[in-house]
Amino acid sequence: QVQLVESGGGLVQAGGSLRLSCAASGRAFGSYALGWFRQAPGKEREFVAANNWSGENTYYADSVKGRFTISRDNAKNTVYLQMNSLKPEDTAVYYCAARGAPEYYSGGIFDYWGQGTQVTVSS
Repeated sequence: QVQLVESGGGLVQAGGSLRLSCAASGRAFGSYALGWFRQAPGKEREFVAANNWSGENTYYADSVKGRFTISRDNAKNTVYLQMNSLKPEDTAVYYCAARGAPEYYSGGIFDYWGQGTQVTVSS
């Protein structure tokens, strides 16, 4: 079992930056692929970014590629999402998720989810 707690959300102006953190408890953190998802009001949850167990392989949605960076520190059981050049359309609740497998592939199932953190980008 893995528990995930996100932090770092908030209100920022368009063009600004935020860094989200997700702290995990439970064993074998270093063997899980991790991801970030988001859900805007009235929309379905969508994939944002993911990395594999070592962090060497990263994956991004086209909408955030070049602006967001996912990284992880297995010694601290933490995954990060650095968000730069934020746009109003990035406004959403952001969720951290862990996949019970070391590698990520498109459409792969994530088994554990955090409660989410709100990110609001004003124009």
